[in-house]
Amino acid sequence: MNRRPRLLDLFCCAGGASAGYYAAGFDVVGVDIRPQPYYPFPFIQADALTVDLTGFDVVAASPPCQRFSAATPTHLRHEHPDLIEPTRQRLRAAVAAPGGPWAYVMENVPGAPLLDPIRICGDSLRLGVRRHRLFESNLPLTGTPCWHDRQAPPVPVYGSYGQRSGRKRIVDGETSPNTEEARAAMGIDWMPWPNLTQAIPPAYTHWIGVQLMRHRAADETRRRMPPGRDATPAPHGDASTAAADDGCPAGVTQPRRQNDSDAPLLAVVPAAADATPPAGLRHCHCGKPLRRPATGRWPRHCSHACRQAAYRNRTTAQNGEAA
Repeated sequence: MNRRPRLLDLFCCAGGASAGYYAAGFDVVGVDIRPQPYYPFPFIQADALTVDLTGFDVVAASPPCQRFSAATPTHLRHEHPDLIEPTRQRLRAAVAAPGGPWAYVMENVPGAPLLDPIRICGDSLRLGVRRHRLFESNLPLTGTPCWHDRQAPPVPVYGSYGQRSGRKRIVDGETSPNTEEARAAMGIDWMPWPNLTQAIPPAYTHWIGVQLMRHRAADETRRRMPPGRDATPAPHGDASTAAADDGCPAGVTQPRRQNDSDAPLLAVVPAAADATPPAGLRHCHCGKPLRRPATGRWPRHCSHACRQAAYRNRTTAQNGEAA
């Protein structure tokens, strides 16, 4: 039986990002310099810049964002450390080392100096928060366009226990939610308010994790191919998708098509503002969103063709192990 790939989540806090990666199929271990009593997976209290990275397939990192956050007053930003470049150097060195992880993902807020990032918008994933976040990786990833089409304002999950009456700077809305409303908006049911304000919604990293698993499956397929054959389809040139920005930060890489192997992923990212955005947070192994029938259980596959493809992949893997 194939083992689940292992992912190390640096700067994990209470585990919002970790939960999304776990749902996508990873075994997750968290690292944070402070104790994290609400973290739901195996945990190591250590410095993210010195902890051992060996033995993991993917390393994810969310360095502190206060230096770049719009919620931090400009005159106070210099008081917060900039750990993005040291973290990037560490992650790239780990990926380049023999036997190291095959991928890294680094997350931060709009305005942070990430390289060629993709953007994820909570509105597009039909969460109650907008909460734009950027993700940098050594692998090509697809983000979401922005769908700011709800009549209700996004839930503002920041501040001290929802009490922001003394704040002059309003970032996401006018009213403060209580903890239960914030949990529902974030898709998180185990954190108290202070952790929610710093958390990444699990739906974001599930979106990323599904793509990482597809990269892993494609890499395993290439390794099983006989010598002289190339499992990578021929590229179709530059077919970049210009997603509707609708007021989102500039300078962010939009979803882009690399080759035919990316097509199933792009199918869940609408290319026009009048299309229907993805509904639900469950996805087929190909990346397409699943839709639950009015009665019955969630399906495991989006189509009969995907069900057959999954069966063929399992059969091929079992035959390979038997040989």
